[in-house]
Amino acid sequence: MSVRNAAKAIIAASLAAAAPAVAHDGVTSPPTYSPTYGQDRAEIEDLMARYLFAIDYFDWDSYVGTFAPDGELEFARGVTKGRDAIRKTVMDFSTGIGKFYHTADGKPAKLRHVILQSSIRVEGDKAWARSLWLEMANHGPNDEPKIGTYGMYEDEMARIDGKWLFTRRNVLNDFLKGRNTGPGNPVREMDTTAAAALGSGG
Repeated sequence: MSVRNAAKAIIAASLAAAAPAVAHDGVTSPPTYSPTYGQDRAEIEDLMARYLFAIDYFDWDSYVGTFAPDGELEFARGVTKGRDAIRKTVMDFSTGIGKFYHTADGKPAKLRHVILQSSIRVEGDKAWARSLWLEMANHGPNDEPKIGTYGMYEDEMARIDGKWLFTRRNVLNDFLKGRNTGPGNPVREMDTTAAAALGSGG
């Protein structure tokens, strides 16, 4: 076997091990995870939490620090790339959101973002995730807590200088036309995206 064919065989074997197993009856099962998956997942979950604490407490230095230097953020206002551009976009959005969510006396409401379940796929120094989120606010005539918005994060991450960072975060909103999730299973789509990236060497 030539060196080139041997390399192809190794890549094919690694992709087969990483991809979700499909039984003869068409049932898809989760992928086989590496022995370091628990550590990687813990660090990625901490990254996600730091992102939410930063945005809810207006800590924009920490917020942009969750992104790679050339990271990309997409949400209802469009796509922004790079930490400086992301900082400006999110600060502008945060200022404007107070006009829509406010307490009875007209002050900006306190927003608290929450992540529900997350499926996280880790392959070496790259990772993908799908997470459901919701946002609560003390908005209304009596400042009662309300669930204001909800949706899903589509994430791509990389380990850069030993730290997991977002290379791309797409914030989907299930209540906005054109920004909602589905109709397919998002986790299955994540696995397809990961397999394609691994297959291309990306």
